[in-house]
Amino acid sequence: MYTISKKILNVVGRTNAAYNLISEGDKVLVGLSGGKDSILLSCILARMQAHAPFDFSFKATTVHYGLNEDLAWLTKLCAEQNIPHEILHTNIAQTIREKRREQSSYCSFCSRMRRGVLYNYALENGFNKLAIAHHLDDAVESFFMNFTYNGSLRSMPPIYKAENGLFVIRPLIHIRERQSIDFVKSQNIPTAPDCNCPAKQPDSDKPPIARLATKNFLKEMEQNNPRLFTSLKNAFCNLHANSFSDHAFLDAQGA
Repeated sequence: MYTISKKILNVVGRTNAAYNLISEGDKVLVGLSGGKDSILLSCILARMQAHAPFDFSFKATTVHYGLNEDLAWLTKLCAEQNIPHEILHTNIAQTIREKRREQSSYCSFCSRMRRGVLYNYALENGFNKLAIAHHLDDAVESFFMNFTYNGSLRSMPPIYKAENGLFVIRPLIHIRERQSIDFVKSQNIPTAPDCNCPAKQPDSDKPPIARLATKNFLKEMEQNNPRLFTSLKNAFCNLHANSFSDHAFLDAQGA
């Protein structure tokens, strides 16, 4: 099995314990895109299954967009790492071309469809939790994008219950993106190419520039304040909702 740093394992272990993400008897479906983060998550769950003091099962599933993407390498990787794996074939790419409104976001539309495929598979096959490989950088970028583009204070929780009753969990939510990068580089692990992303196809009229701009903005901020992400992680766990103007959280209700 691949070698995962003790620091990563400790952070994920503490996150799992703090939010009860995976526990005895859980049946977990993992969204495995073939990117660095989802490969790290799948490898961590394989290691957890072998060493955790509780029993749970998991399976990694990869959504095939219908772009003729070759996923044989990912099937081989999973087999070598004892990761149960299945490819879910879809026509998501064609649906995007036909249904997406011009100049609307590829990423949000694609994400909803991909999540729908995973939800349906999970519910039809008895899984009670869906594990997604979002990390701390994703959560921080999402916060700033909502803050600057949508006018809302919103990020990504470690766990939430979807309307269909399925629990969505993010075991890597306190891991930095650079730790995922270091993992795949140190172990010489191949990752999915950008050409597998519908938003990066030649006919795309809406490349994902907002997230890139936010990532670059945060990179510059972190250069000036190396503890930026540590501070933001702590802030996400230390909310003072009554210090804003939302009537639902004001202390002076009825005054």
